[in-house]
Amino acid sequence: MSQDVVNLSYRRAKALIDDGLALVFQGQYEQARDNFKKSHGEHASADALTYWGWMEYQLGNIEKALILCKRAIKVDPDFGNPYNDIGSYLVVLGREDEALEWFQKAIEAKRYEARHYPHINLGRLFLNRNLPMRALQEFKKANDLFPNDATIQDAIRSITETLH
Repeated sequence: MSQDVVNLSYRRAKALIDDGLALVFQGQYEQARDNFKKSHGEHASADALTYWGWMEYQLGNIEKALILCKRAIKVDPDFGNPYNDIGSYLVVLGREDEALEWFQKAIEAKRYEARHYPHINLGRLFLNRNLPMRALQEFKKANDLFPNDATIQDAIRSITETLH
């Protein structure tokens, strides 16, 4: 396959992801899912699989979402999003112990723009387990990575007030 064909396929796949994300923000999850599936068919990527999994989750198909995220990791083990998503889905399923290791893997991933999310998720998980000091540590790490976020700062303030 020529480099031109590969580049065109990649650009079409990227455009499908961008269009899919726009559909997500319009609440059109089924159409977004279709875009992510088409994107993956056009050019296999961990991004497309992860976003497709996210839509499956939004549509109530948690087990399928988990499978797609695990496939994404096989395609690109450095991509952090599927690790965090798996952790989040496991929490919803009541499998918090398993979720801990996935959030940690997300934190360690080499390619992850939203690196604060697994810290937020760990903070919430530790709060649910009545471990406020550990929760506070995670929210502070999230704040270091993503300063000036009101939700993170509210969590830090709330935990700090509870501890005093």
